[in-house]
Amino acid sequence: MTKFPMTVHGAARLKTELHRLKTVDRPAVIMAIAEARSHGDLSENADYDAAKERQGFIEGRIAEIEHKLAGAQVIDPVAIDDDEGRVVFGATVVLTDAESGDNVTYQIVGDDEADIKHGKVSVSSPIARALIGKAEGDTAEVRAPGGVREYEIRSVRYL
Repeated sequence: MTKFPMTVHGAARLKTELHRLKTVDRPAVIMAIAEARSHGDLSENADYDAAKERQGFIEGRIAEIEHKLAGAQVIDPVAIDDDEGRVVFGATVVLTDAESGDNVTYQIVGDDEADIKHGKVSVSSPIARALIGKAEGDTAEVRAPGGVREYEIRSVRYL
């Protein structure tokens, strides 16, 4: 079985989405299908086609979330006990760009949680792969589509 690493917050967010899909979205689309059916000929009924398409999307998303939650490996960053301050899944890392001197802060999270606008990078991203296993003071070379960048790890926290 495939394991899906995710933080406690990420797992809770998926559970909330699953609950909404099952209790709000699914019943709404069933009612929309019933309403469209009542209009008669289904072969030329755009409302019916749109509702059926939406139903397919909702059912697919429900199956996807249930699969991910079934294989979830939930990791609580606060519970990580690493005296060496190594970068691991869930860690929040402050980096300094060697070229520009700019500081950036990232938390390494699961694929479904990644949101660069909020400083959350996927564990499978080039920057996270370059950081995993390193500690404060180390330099990480990130091979990204835009070229190679160097970052110095300023601090590692488990929030």
